[in-house]
Amino acid sequence: MAPPPAPQTMKERILQTADKLFYLQGIRAIGVDTIAAEVGISKRTLYNHFPSKDALIAAYLERRFVHARPSDKPPAEQILATFDSLERRFAAKDFRGCPFVNAVAELGPADRAVKKIAIAFKESRRLWFRERLTELGVTEADALATQLVLLVDGSIAQDLVRDDPAMARAAKEAAKVLLRNAGVDVGGDARKPAPVKGKRSPQ
Repeated sequence: MAPPPAPQTMKERILQTADKLFYLQGIRAIGVDTIAAEVGISKRTLYNHFPSKDALIAAYLERRFVHARPSDKPPAEQILATFDSLERRFAAKDFRGCPFVNAVAELGPADRAVKKIAIAFKESRRLWFRERLTELGVTEADALATQLVLLVDGSIAQDLVRDDPAMARAAKEAAKVLLRNAGVDVGGDARKPAPVKGKRSPQ
């Protein structure tokens, strides 16, 4: 029998609450007073763990900086599965786009700390694509990785405007064209996920 999960520390509770509120309602719209009230603590207690709102914003973005999990699936399948994952995420009622793009859009490029984290995240995703493409023997792996990242970000923007998870499917088809043009065998669509019919309504 597995042991029960360890209780959250106060710092983890604050960060989890900030993550939810910042992502769903916006960084500028949420002050530390709101976060402290949601957690059930004083603002002073919050500042004992995060000395400023800027520090909390940075911690929130670093928490969202999740690296892709290692996989033993073929590289081309891993690349295309990215778009399947996006489609599932788009269908979730709490999807509000890329938190890194949102943060830069809200706080502006002058916020160098936020922009630095956002650039690092985007570059890590691009390099992940490049590594898979290199494994496939693609000659122009660097350029193609950039194009795939543009498909990812473009599908996110289109979903936010259209509220249509099928935008990820369209991006996947475009990715297949790019991969085929680079000499990659992407196979058939036997593993294609079932269509997702719009976002779920809030409960």
